[in-house]
Amino acid sequence: MESPAAAFARSAHRNRYPQLGEFSGLLNFELDEFQVMACQSLEDGHGVLVCAPTGAGKTAVGEFAVHLALARGLGCAYTAPIKALSNQKFADLRRRYGNDTVGLLTGDNSINPQAPILVMTTEVLRNMLYVGNDTIDSLGFVVMDEVHYLADRFRGAAWEEIIIHLPEQVQVAALSATVSNAEEFGSWLHEVRGNTDIVVDEERPVPLWQHMMLGNRMYDLLAQSGRKRLVNPHLDRASREQAQRVGSWSGPRGKRRGGSWKPPRRTDVVQRLDRQGLLPAIYFIFSRVGCEAALDQCRRGGVPLLDDLERAEVRRTAMRRTADLSAADLDVLGYWEWLDALELGYAAHHAGLIPAFKETVEELFVRGLCRVVFATETLALGINMPARSVVLERLVKYNGENHVRLTPGEYTQLTGRAGRRGIDVEGHAVTLWSPDVTPLEVANLATTRTFPLKSSFKPSYNMAVNLVGQLGRSDAKKLLERSFAQYQADHAAAGLAQRRDTAAREARIKQADVTCELGDVVEYANLRLQITDLERGSTKQRNEAKRAQVSSSIGKLRRGDLITVPSGRHRGVAVVFEAYGGSSPYVLALTETRWAGRIDASAFHAAVVPFGHMKVNKAFNYRSAPARRDLATNLSQVARDLPQPKPERMRAAEAVEIAELREALRLHPVHQCPDREPHVRDLETARAAWRASDKLATKLNRRTASLGRTFDRICLVLADLGYLGDDDAVTEPGRLLSRLWSESDLLIAQALRTGAWHDLTGPDLAAVVSATLYEPRGNDAFDTSRTPVGSKRVRAALAALHSEWSLLDELASRTDAPLIRRPDPGFALAAYRWASGDALAVVLSNLARAGFEISPGDFVRWCRQVIDLLEQLARIRSSLAGSVPSVAAQAAAAMRRGVLADPISPIPSDAEAAAATDDEAELADEAEGPDDDQQLDKP
Repeated sequence: MESPAAAFARSAHRNRYPQLGEFSGLLNFELDEFQVMACQSLEDGHGVLVCAPTGAGKTAVGEFAVHLALARGLGCAYTAPIKALSNQKFADLRRRYGNDTVGLLTGDNSINPQAPILVMTTEVLRNMLYVGNDTIDSLGFVVMDEVHYLADRFRGAAWEEIIIHLPEQVQVAALSATVSNAEEFGSWLHEVRGNTDIVVDEERPVPLWQHMMLGNRMYDLLAQSGRKRLVNPHLDRASREQAQRVGSWSGPRGKRRGGSWKPPRRTDVVQRLDRQGLLPAIYFIFSRVGCEAALDQCRRGGVPLLDDLERAEVRRTAMRRTADLSAADLDVLGYWEWLDALELGYAAHHAGLIPAFKETVEELFVRGLCRVVFATETLALGINMPARSVVLERLVKYNGENHVRLTPGEYTQLTGRAGRRGIDVEGHAVTLWSPDVTPLEVANLATTRTFPLKSSFKPSYNMAVNLVGQLGRSDAKKLLERSFAQYQADHAAAGLAQRRDTAAREARIKQADVTCELGDVVEYANLRLQITDLERGSTKQRNEAKRAQVSSSIGKLRRGDLITVPSGRHRGVAVVFEAYGGSSPYVLALTETRWAGRIDASAFHAAVVPFGHMKVNKAFNYRSAPARRDLATNLSQVARDLPQPKPERMRAAEAVEIAELREALRLHPVHQCPDREPHVRDLETARAAWRASDKLATKLNRRTASLGRTFDRICLVLADLGYLGDDDAVTEPGRLLSRLWSESDLLIAQALRTGAWHDLTGPDLAAVVSATLYEPRGNDAFDTSRTPVGSKRVRAALAALHSEWSLLDELASRTDAPLIRRPDPGFALAAYRWASGDALAVVLSNLARAGFEISPGDFVRWCRQVIDLLEQLARIRSSLAGSVPSVAAQAAAAMRRGVLADPISPIPSDAEAAAATDDEAELADEAEGPDDDQQLDKP
């Protein structure tokens, strides 16, 4: 029975926090202490930062903000980084508060946009703040779910822009995974938003056990020793014995050099989990090909995990989710094989799946009708799909550039999916043993609790013109300097200044110790340095001149020019089939050895001068081995009959100068000193200390007010191009740029201004627009010069787009402003054919014949981004756009069919859906890189 004191305390609590008491009554569980503290902060009128582990229940705090907004007659924006999360939260809130109260705004959906509660992706809210509308005026609360995503280098800046721009009266509830610098982030929030409370909870609601599977045995990863948790000694011994038996192993790419080890079959791992009662499980494989291979293995040889009733329900759900797709599309998508695996209890989840398939898997998994999901990292990014166990097949993933080890934060995010609150007593994380993964490494990942949150905020051209238009240039610069990025830079600057001063003091002491009774050691060492520089031809001036010569000469090369490559892996004679100048010049060429590809400017030491010319057919496809062989044969024959340039010799004047310096060195007094070499070494040590000090000083200078300097450089470019007037007023072109939300915003604005797109048809425009968006995965490439795309208008517009980019790239490089991403026409043919009405099977087969493989899921994802940008263009109201808006609307409508049909809503209107940068992208999975699944356990 409750004591009178406890009853009195509970009553007092309810009297002070009546809304929290009412909200708690709507829940079927008791709020944890950290949730209560955070909700109390909100009801007290404060902002709040909540940092807690995955699955701890942070979203309850966000839902309380929704409850408070409704109780006070205010609006609430609930934001998330990806559409999957937005759609999930939209469904949750509708179930609680009704369809009329909750709306959804994403890049391609606008449902009930006048509702007081709006669920949206973060970019939508950011864009609404710039455009301005009644929704912003009515806001009382903003929930920022997964706010730690502001560290994302591609799309993280939107979080900071929102936090800085939101009206002062809006309360922010920021929900983050556990980070080690929560106090720093919270202090910044307090500085820019006013009263902000920090609530940190490091306890998982469901305990997590760490394991390692070695052979057919599962070991506990850690063992208790006093107060410390160390690597299980039995596992450590077994790992060492197994490593000795296996022998050498190449490492993270999984290519075997020796030994007899094979990774366990995925079917065996699943059966082991099933026997130990550890299903449902998420099985992380950082490769789409790997996920599909695992699914195929389980479909063909795996043990059924569902009974007959469950299988029937799976089939009904899958058919309901895919009812809008045609039979032809289903065949192309491999529907029947996918359904067979689902009915056995297995599925894959990655960005290569179309949304209907992914959403089916998510629904079935949450309902317990899917027992094993083979997934890429996407699944760890906030989607509510917890499991009893999580399996990590590797500790290496592709980060968009290289294969790298998982960080402790990434490991925690992935394994955090294990353990379902209210269902499981404990969760289990299982890492598979391999020769390149030691138990100690896994233990370090599992026990490290240092996950610093680092800002990725950078000003963009669109951001700059919007800020200048709203605030003026001076105030806009001050506002940018309030960002978390600058806050972190300024705090780091204090430590850098101390290190710089220490280094300078050490350098002075070391240099003072360098003395010689016979003469000046510094003077003597400088003579030696001058001689070395001249002999190597490495003086700064000569290097810069040579780089300029190389860049300029590469830009003048033409198709069919014969050149000599003096260094690098592909040295020798080559024939050019494309050349690109600008800030990062390179040539695409074929050598006599039949190799064809990119040769960077670093391979050339002087101006690239053709020594001959030969014909290269327009139809030449460097991906074709026979074509390379034939052209290489012709190259050898032509080059044999032509004189080739000889390497550059040292000029006579330089030789004379070197001789004079050598004589001066011989006559210098220090040259006669028996300790001259120790003297010179001591001086070099002192100079190295000075270089370290100078490096720290340069770093410090870059960090201090770094965003402000970047903003100034952007404004210089905008003024040079006429987007800002002499008085920093936003011009008509500037207003056009302010409505373009894209990584290639300035390039698109330039294309519209020049009229390069004014005569294009809908399919033409879709093709050209795609080039401003598309980024190939890994080494994928598609050469439109060899496979014609659409009409001559398309090819001309793509060429004009590249030329415009070259001019912008040169201007940005000269001004040291942010560079614009190079347009890539790799998706142009696909966009053109789809917008022209071709069926999915026809589009994909045509791409395959052209040597370009793309998964249906990737096709859908890139098409959606094209549609998003087309719909932005459709909303533009500017005389500079000509007929583009109407053509863009037609093209977007033509592309919304079949697997891209949107049965929910038409094109969003104006500010309420100004969100075209928000894509269906699967975040980290988007930068997955080349698939390199081991494929060692194929049946």
